[in-house]
Amino acid sequence: MNLLAFDTSTDTLSIAVQHGDGVWQHQGPGGAQASAALIPAVRALMAQAGLTFDTLDAVVFGRGPGSFTGLRIGLSAARGLGLALGIPVLAIPALLALSLVARCEPLAVLLD
Repeated sequence: MNLLAFDTSTDTLSIAVQHGDGVWQHQGPGGAQASAALIPAVRALMAQAGLTFDTLDAVVFGRGPGSFTGLRIGLSAARGLGLALGIPVLAIPALLALSLVARCEPLAVLLD
């Protein structure tokens, strides 16, 4: 499965591309800077993975909680790509994603 995933809801812009068993990742400054950096970084990462937009199966984005501006950037980019490509758009809660990384119980996940 070919997936594009990104989170723009925090001070760090996080992007990942999955192509088969391979995963390519990028991190950079988030916040208001994510609006100018997101699409160029996505294009560069997809080129590294050897993917084009028409080979994507879905777009995944972080739906927060987080900064209002960051959430608007992520949602707009994900919806635009999903509509243009005719593929599903999946919204993942940031707290759920963080909890899956921890893999321990009991667990309390918090964001500043």
